[in-house]
Amino acid sequence: MEAFVLEWLSLLGRWLHLVTGIAWIGASFYFVWLDNHLEPPADPADAAKGVGGELWAVHGGGFYNPKKYLVAPGALPPTLHWFKWEAYWTWISGFFLLCLVYYVGADAYLIDKSVADLGRAAAIAIGLASLALGWIVYDRLCVSPLGSRPRALSAVLVAFFSLCAWGLCHVFSGRGAYIHFGAMLGTVMVANVAMVIMPAQRELVAACRDGRAPNPAAGARAKQRSVHNTYFTLPVLFTMISNHYATAYGHRWNWAILLAIAFAGAAIRTWFVARHHGRASRAPAIAGVAALVIVALALAPSPPPARAATGDEPEFHGFARVSAIVKQRCVGCHSALPTQAGFTAAPKGVTFDTPDQITVQATRILEQVASRAMPIGNLTAMTDEERAIIADWVGHGAPRTP
Repeated sequence: MEAFVLEWLSLLGRWLHLVTGIAWIGASFYFVWLDNHLEPPADPADAAKGVGGELWAVHGGGFYNPKKYLVAPGALPPTLHWFKWEAYWTWISGFFLLCLVYYVGADAYLIDKSVADLGRAAAIAIGLASLALGWIVYDRLCVSPLGSRPRALSAVLVAFFSLCAWGLCHVFSGRGAYIHFGAMLGTVMVANVAMVIMPAQRELVAACRDGRAPNPAAGARAKQRSVHNTYFTLPVLFTMISNHYATAYGHRWNWAILLAIAFAGAAIRTWFVARHHGRASRAPAIAGVAALVIVALALAPSPPPARAATGDEPEFHGFARVSAIVKQRCVGCHSALPTQAGFTAAPKGVTFDTPDQITVQATRILEQVASRAMPIGNLTAMTDEERAIIADWVGHGAPRTP
């Protein structure tokens, strides 16, 4: 019953996280696009009222004419819409999932004894500390003298987050490291909204109501953090889906792969933002795509080594031996009726109850065991010899012969 409740909580939490994330990121992307497409107001009366830019758009069967003031209108409207709860609920639902999946299930999803011999309490403490540390260091760097030097700040931030990615991948399982790296960036993003962007907006509204000039420093800080959030978005989205791709997080160079894909996402987003202004250099997009191609080539499986007929080849273990390994190490979870505690259904619907199910999915089995992503957390203690036997069997074409 406990596993059933946890599974439903996970389903509902993921659903909420997805919906709120779409709302937050969609609004963020829209306002970046809007800012970069504004044109000088066509009506001189609008310019006289302080309108700095406008645009016309058509959507859903109607015309829209949003306008942006250089500072603020002469009088605030009775209804003013704020955009904050999309961000807050994305983080709240994400943190709920982090606790539910990776902290309640730390032994399976967070701890990998072959990476670091951690206890549950230590692993959870490190995970929570990484979220706080990420924000504290990032925020201190932004308010330091580096904050007024965007290029230098960017270089230091890249170095800091690269160190974080490396460290997480040397403490947690690959899957746990990737999600914590994304959670760290996501925490920075929502803290930017709560601690910098929203206070700046409140200052702007208060200044307008009081009839005084707003504090320009607050607006500059908010703009800086908003720009950072834009470039963090695609790397965070990758980490959100990364648990489906053991080829990446299970690789021995998983931290480098994580950084390469994060760079690709940020570079591609850079090109999109620049393109909003009109013609833009394709260099960031080319660099981002090149990084993805390099990662794909690095992850491509190597062909099995050629075997010379020397007469002293190692013994080939056929299907009977492989089937026994799969039943002992994998079927506890990957079965129509799982027996492993905490599982009410086979992960991703993948089952190995019959010989056909094993042979048809031989390549997927090899991918998971070779990357050490499975068995998850190596709960069933699959040995290196057993992994080698499966790899050899697949290398022979995954025959059904005993």
